Amino acid sequence: MEKFPVIETERLILSQLGEKDVPFIVEYLQHRIFSDLTSNIPYPYVENDARSWLKMSKEAFDDQTGYTFAIRNKEGHIMGAIGLHDRDDDKAELGYWIGIPYWNKGLVTEAAKAIVDFGFKKIGFNKIFATHFLHNPASGRIMEKIGMEQEAVLKQEMKKDGEYFDIVRYSIFKD
Repeated sequence: MEKFPVIETERLILSQLGEKDVPFIVEYLQHRIFSDLTSNIPYPYVENDARSWLKMSKEAFDDQTGYTFAIRNKEGHIMGAIGLHDRDDDKAELGYWIGIPYWNKGLVTEAAKAIVDFGFKKIGFNKIFATHFLHNPASGRIMEKIGMEQEAVLKQEMKKDGEYFDIVRYSIFKD
């Protein structure tokens, strides 16, 4: 795939992240809750973090190992991000975040359905999985709404800020 795909849903445009998104990404991810609920968003979140993430996302696409999409409204304003990252053996990991003003509106569920469809039909993955911390059940509800089923609770799987966390793993298969 040479050109980054654009996916449209009923309310969203999923497209490549760009420089113009950096100030919004930094603004959204300023809240400590994003660091508390995810494994890889630091706190405090600064402009350099956003720029590094954009660079990594572009490199992953260039290498065909990852697809990180901005979640945008129909006017093109970024609200969050969602991605699939190739983990070999025809499987990929799904990850996402969305700014607090957009929580509880079904937007991540809508984006995730489209991304899973993209992963199976366009990329050819057999399995897509995702994980969440036990203290973030809202993320698990999104996974269930898109048809994922819980596979396991992985004990002390993630170490963050010197503390070990259990995570829940969900998956969905192509067929």
